[in-house]
Amino acid sequence: MSPLKLKKGSTSHSAYNLRPTFSDVQERHTLAVLVDNEAGVLARVIGLFSGRGYNIESLTVAEVDHAGHLSRITVVTTGTPQVIEQIKAQLGRIVPVHDVHDLTVEGNPVERELALFKVQGAGEHRIEALRLAEIFRANVVDSTLDSFVFEITGDVGKIDAFADLMRPIGLVEMARTGVAALSRGATS
Repeated sequence: MSPLKLKKGSTSHSAYNLRPTFSDVQERHTLAVLVDNEAGVLARVIGLFSGRGYNIESLTVAEVDHAGHLSRITVVTTGTPQVIEQIKAQLGRIVPVHDVHDLTVEGNPVERELALFKVQGAGEHRIEALRLAEIFRANVVDSTLDSFVFEITGDVGKIDAFADLMRPIGLVEMARTGVAALSRGATS
């Protein structure tokens, strides 16, 4: 019997996938983790990320079921597809974790963030700050003679764009909540 002469990556004559299954492309994923609302759970989840050198871009936590004592942790992280799969598997093995959803894989999630911006300025800078706030649909939640505090809600790109435009005008301080996200469509 003569040996098969297959090119690397070819699967037309083989039952095996000969293509490499690894990737070095960094992807951004939003994970929703349902956990028991008890002391130390967040520290265990964060410990998983820090202990393995995974980066957290955004983290939000809130109780979602008071009667069931459940909280939802929304984590935005980046990594190769293999790293993301490893993160999900390791999160699923932590005892107080009930469910792990990769909202990015499940379909384009609805993601929003709230941010507060303190902008200082007088004269033309004040007028320009108010004009930009109107364009971005930001609300003025505090005003003094020399500064404004704006509240803005939107996706990460909108928040970043607003910050970039406010810096030259007089952005003094910024606070962001982190991403809150839900999957689109009916729940499974």
